[in-house]
Amino acid sequence: MNTAEPTKSRTVLVTGGTGFIGRHLCPILQSRGWKVIVWRHRDELPDETVDAVVNLAGARILGPPWTKHRRRVLMESRIGTTTKLVQWMAQRTRRPAVLVSASAVGFYGVRGEERLDEATGPQPVFQSEICRLWEEAAQRCSALGVRCVLPRFGVVLGSDGGALPAFVRPARLGIAAVMGSGRQGFPWLHIDDAVGIIQWALENQIEGPLNAVAPGLVSQREFQQVLCNVLRRPLWLRVPVRPVRLALGEMSQLLVDGQYVQPSRAVQAGFLFRHPELRDALDDLLKH
Repeated sequence: MNTAEPTKSRTVLVTGGTGFIGRHLCPILQSRGWKVIVWRHRDELPDETVDAVVNLAGARILGPPWTKHRRRVLMESRIGTTTKLVQWMAQRTRRPAVLVSASAVGFYGVRGEERLDEATGPQPVFQSEICRLWEEAAQRCSALGVRCVLPRFGVVLGSDGGALPAFVRPARLGIAAVMGSGRQGFPWLHIDDAVGIIQWALENQIEGPLNAVAPGLVSQREFQQVLCNVLRRPLWLRVPVRPVRLALGEMSQLLVDGQYVQPSRAVQAGFLFRHPELRDALDDLLKH
């Protein structure tokens, strides 16, 4: 973890606090002196003074097919919630100093083997468009004098949630598979560093987009190979792309089209990753 001094007693409002990242984040913030309020979207927003907001709300994007109804659900859970938060900030006599509002590397769309950093723009595909609108909703807080940080998360790896258990189960059975060519990028981040980058963004004067991915770039094939090596299992299967695209439509991009995303701004600004390389990260998460 980065070693800034713990904060004085402050209050932080966390949306999505009961989700995978939120469950890990809230105890860390409390240990650093923050009073944590977990807000659920059906509740009223608090009347008390709040010094910071962490916005992690959003329905899982990999799930039911992206029908028109599902797209509306995904949009509303992100953009609707974020808009409500910013409107609440505007009504406050004393506004929060900072909003850390989650986004995703889906912002960059489908880019092949291109190396991407925070200066890379979006594309006219759904996963990119939803992130762009999500970020725009959050950035409206800047006009209120609230510092806005937009961590664009890759695949966050943890032993107790997120995507990793779905990869581990077939690997333990010896049926892990490479998706298509396997050359597509697999942007990943250890849960400790996901929490660390949020805490760091709250407590340091950084703003704007921030790629929340590990510096150790890997392809999808390399990810599966390292995972199988850690579990001492073979990697021999390959899933052809065509049936996946036919079955899942545009949502298949999340599985068969990756991104090689670099955490350029975090590295330049001095964030220290606890697990910058994949083998170390998986060893840590799967040691029990």
